[in-house]
Amino acid sequence: MKNSLVRSALAGGLVLAAVVATVMRAGCQEAGRSSHTYSATGLPRLVELGTAACIPCAMMAPGLDELKTEYAGRLAVESIDTWNNPGAKGQYDAPFCATQIFIDASGKERFRHVGYYSKNDILAKWKELGVDLEAPAGQREAPKSAPQPKTGGG
Repeated sequence: MKNSLVRSALAGGLVLAAVVATVMRAGCQEAGRSSHTYSATGLPRLVELGTAACIPCAMMAPGLDELKTEYAGRLAVESIDTWNNPGAKGQYDAPFCATQIFIDASGKERFRHVGYYSKNDILAKWKELGVDLEAPAGQREAPKSAPQPKTGGG
Protein backbone atom coordinates (compact mmCIF):
# COMPACT_ATOMS: atom_id res chain seq x y z
CA MET A 1 0.00 0.00 0.00
CA LYS A 2 2.77 2.40 0.97
CA ASN A 3 4.65 1.73 -2.29
CA SER A 4 1.55 2.38 -4.40
CA LEU A 5 0.96 5.70 -2.58
CA VAL A 6 4.55 6.74 -3.20
CA ARG A 7 4.27 5.76 -6.87
CA SER A 8 1.01 7.67 -7.23
CA ALA A 9 2.50 10.75 -5.60
CA LEU A 10 5.57 10.60 -7.84
CA ALA A 11 3.45 10.08 -10.95
CA GLY A 12 1.20 13.00 -9.97
CA GLY A 13 4.22 15.21 -9.38
CA LEU A 14 5.70 14.29 -12.75
CA VAL A 15 2.42 14.97 -14.53
CA LEU A 16 2.12 18.35 -12.82
CA ALA A 17 5.71 19.25 -13.71
CA ALA A 18 5.13 18.24 -17.33
CA VAL A 19 1.95 20.33 -17.55
CA VAL A 20 3.66 23.41 -16.06
CA ALA A 21 6.65 23.00 -18.40
CA THR A 22 4.38 22.62 -21.43
CA VAL A 23 2.32 25.68 -20.52
CA MET A 24 5.42 27.78 -19.89
CA ARG A 25 7.00 26.67 -23.18
CA ALA A 26 3.80 27.10 -25.19
CA GLY A 27 3.17 30.56 -23.77
CA CYS A 28 6.65 31.88 -24.48
CA GLN A 29 6.72 33.11 -28.02
CA GLU A 30 7.39 36.22 -29.94
CA ALA A 31 4.18 37.46 -31.43
CA GLY A 32 6.03 39.93 -33.63
CA ARG A 33 4.81 43.30 -34.78
CA SER A 34 1.35 44.47 -35.61
CA SER A 35 -0.13 47.50 -37.27
CA HIS A 36 -2.01 48.61 -34.14
CA THR A 37 -1.80 52.25 -33.20
CA TYR A 38 -2.68 53.62 -29.77
CA SER A 39 -2.84 57.12 -28.35
CA ALA A 40 0.50 58.92 -28.29
CA THR A 41 1.85 59.45 -24.78
CA GLY A 42 5.15 61.18 -25.51
CA LEU A 43 6.96 58.26 -23.88
CA PRO A 44 7.65 54.76 -25.09
CA ARG A 45 5.21 52.47 -23.32
CA LEU A 46 5.22 48.83 -22.25
CA VAL A 47 1.80 47.31 -21.60
CA GLU A 48 1.73 43.94 -19.85
CA LEU A 49 -1.60 42.09 -19.81
CA GLY A 50 -1.97 39.24 -17.34
CA THR A 51 -3.56 38.00 -14.15
CA ALA A 52 -2.41 37.31 -10.62
CA ALA A 53 -2.95 33.59 -11.25
CA CYS A 54 -0.67 33.58 -14.31
CA ILE A 55 2.71 32.08 -13.39
CA PRO A 56 4.77 33.96 -16.02
CA CYS A 57 2.97 37.20 -15.04
CA ALA A 58 3.82 36.68 -11.38
CA MET A 59 7.43 35.94 -12.30
CA MET A 60 7.61 39.18 -14.31
CA ALA A 61 6.01 41.45 -11.69
CA PRO A 62 9.21 42.34 -9.77
CA GLY A 63 11.05 43.25 -12.99
CA LEU A 64 8.15 45.38 -14.19
CA ASP A 65 8.08 47.19 -10.86
CA GLU A 66 11.82 47.86 -11.20
CA LEU A 67 11.31 49.21 -14.72
CA LYS A 68 8.55 51.54 -13.47
CA THR A 69 10.86 52.94 -10.80
CA GLU A 70 14.21 52.99 -12.63
CA TYR A 71 12.86 54.40 -15.90
CA ALA A 72 10.19 56.77 -14.54
CA GLY A 73 9.86 59.72 -16.90
CA ARG A 74 11.56 57.77 -19.71
CA LEU A 75 9.31 54.71 -20.05
CA ALA A 76 5.66 54.24 -19.14
CA VAL A 77 5.02 50.74 -17.78
CA GLU A 78 1.42 49.64 -17.43
CA SER A 79 0.34 46.30 -15.95
CA ILE A 80 -3.27 45.40 -16.64
CA ASP A 81 -4.98 42.59 -14.72
CA THR A 82 -7.28 41.09 -17.35
CA TRP A 83 -9.25 39.23 -14.69
CA ASN A 84 -10.37 42.55 -13.18
CA ASN A 85 -10.39 44.35 -16.54
CA PRO A 86 -11.51 41.78 -19.15
CA GLY A 87 -12.18 44.48 -21.76
CA ALA A 88 -8.43 45.10 -22.01
CA LYS A 89 -7.96 41.84 -23.91
CA GLY A 90 -10.16 43.17 -26.70
CA GLN A 91 -8.78 46.71 -26.49
CA TYR A 92 -5.25 45.42 -27.03
CA ASP A 93 -6.21 42.37 -29.14
CA ALA A 94 -4.40 40.18 -26.61
CA PRO A 95 -6.24 36.90 -25.96
CA PHE A 96 -3.44 35.40 -23.85
CA CYS A 97 -2.07 36.17 -20.41
CA ALA A 98 1.49 37.42 -20.15
CA THR A 99 1.29 39.52 -23.31
CA GLN A 100 3.73 42.41 -23.49
CA ILE A 101 3.11 45.16 -26.02
CA PHE A 102 5.87 47.63 -26.92
CA ILE A 103 4.38 50.96 -28.05
CA ASP A 104 6.57 53.85 -29.17
CA ALA A 105 6.09 57.46 -28.06
CA SER A 106 3.94 58.21 -31.12
CA GLY A 107 1.53 55.38 -30.22
CA LYS A 108 2.64 52.86 -32.87
CA GLU A 109 2.92 49.27 -31.73
CA ARG A 110 6.44 48.10 -32.45
CA PHE A 111 6.48 44.57 -31.02
CA ARG A 112 4.58 42.12 -28.86
CA HIS A 113 5.57 39.02 -26.95
CA VAL A 114 3.58 36.30 -25.22
CA GLY A 115 4.99 34.53 -22.17
CA TYR A 116 7.68 35.32 -19.63
CA TYR A 117 10.01 38.16 -20.64
CA SER A 118 12.73 39.25 -18.24
CA LYS A 119 13.60 42.85 -17.41
CA ASN A 120 16.88 42.47 -19.33
CA ASP A 121 15.05 41.01 -22.34
CA ILE A 122 12.64 43.96 -22.29
CA LEU A 123 15.48 46.50 -22.17
CA ALA A 124 17.33 44.67 -24.97
CA LYS A 125 14.19 44.65 -27.12
CA TRP A 126 13.71 48.41 -26.69
CA LYS A 127 17.33 48.90 -27.74
CA GLU A 128 16.84 46.58 -30.73
CA LEU A 129 13.80 48.66 -31.70
CA GLY A 130 15.98 51.77 -31.70
CA VAL A 131 14.66 53.26 -28.46
CA ASP A 132 17.45 54.43 -26.16
CA LEU A 133 15.95 54.66 -22.69
CA GLU A 134 19.16 56.19 -21.34
CA ALA A 135 18.99 59.19 -23.71
CA PRO A 136 17.42 62.52 -22.72
CA ALA A 137 13.77 63.09 -23.64
CA GLY A 138 13.33 63.94 -27.30
CA GLN A 139 16.37 61.89 -28.30
CA ARG A 140 15.17 58.43 -27.27
CA GLU A 141 14.04 57.11 -30.61
CA ALA A 142 16.63 56.68 -33.32
CA PRO A 143 16.06 58.75 -36.46
CA LYS A 144 14.54 56.79 -39.33
CA SER A 145 17.53 57.63 -41.51
CA ALA A 146 20.78 59.21 -40.47
CA PRO A 147 21.32 62.74 -41.80
CA GLN A 148 23.98 62.93 -44.47
CA PRO A 149 26.95 65.23 -43.84
CA LYS A 150 27.10 68.31 -46.05
CA THR A 151 29.90 68.35 -48.54
CA GLY A 152 31.46 71.18 -50.42
CA GLY A 153 32.03 74.70 -49.33
CA GLY A 154 30.48 77.95 -49.76
